[in-house]
Amino acid sequence: PAIAQRVQLVRADAAPQALAAAELVFEGVPETLEAKREAFAHINAHCPADAILTSTTSSILVTQIAQFVERPERFLNIHWLNPAYVIPVVELSHHDGTDPAVLARAKAVLEDIGKLPVVCGPTPGYIVPRLQALVMNEAARMIEEGAATAEEIDKATRYGLGLRFAALGVVEFIDFGGADILHHASREMSGSIDAARYQAPAILGRMMEEGRLGLKTGSGFYDYTGRDVAAYRGDVLLRTLGMLKHAGLWRAPAQATRE
Repeated sequence: PAIAQRVQLVRADAAPQALAAAELVFEGVPETLEAKREAFAHINAHCPADAILTSTTSSILVTQIAQFVERPERFLNIHWLNPAYVIPVVELSHHDGTDPAVLARAKAVLEDIGKLPVVCGPTPGYIVPRLQALVMNEAARMIEEGAATAEEIDKATRYGLGLRFAALGVVEFIDFGGADILHHASREMSGSIDAARYQAPAILGRMMEEGRLGLKTGSGFYDYTGRDVAAYRGDVLLRTLGMLKHAGLWRAPAQATRE
């Protein structure tokens, strides 16, 4: 209730006055270019020249909407992940003309309210939706094929896939296991499941040729030069055990194991 009291709803006839005082605007109209064009025509007419303007679109490229914005250097997409009041990550997608100072200011505002901003270029699907769409489609496809039930897939993703990726980022996971593991696994699944879906990207082939396999060779997507690898591996294990305890699946070792 205390937070709700600080939220003010403004009718359309009072919008010009409200927009004139705005420092940061999040546009959230329906996902059509026509609706975006109309909204930004209104915003352009009433917002201060130095206000940061953003769109919360989940599907339209930042470069497509930037053309509707006066002074597009102050514009970027800011995509919130549902439920937005719980999930810390907010995705910031900038275009080539976005002023770096505007991007930095937007990040600072989000950090000030406890969010964790991540930045990407003008890419379809940002980061999270692009990755999760592949996983969700493949899960639906496995059900369609009769490979596994929905219940078994959800158990596997919550306590196998999800638990590990809560402790390690996806790219960090590649380095931790080794780029060669992903390269070979992709080759096998591209042959047995679908070549288009599972073909490894060219960057993995280059890393194989250069011997940049990840943690075990000292470099991969990350550079591990000078890093205490043993301590890092221990930290990853502790993170994973922490997630295991959170899921209620951790069991204390038997007395013989402890000894």
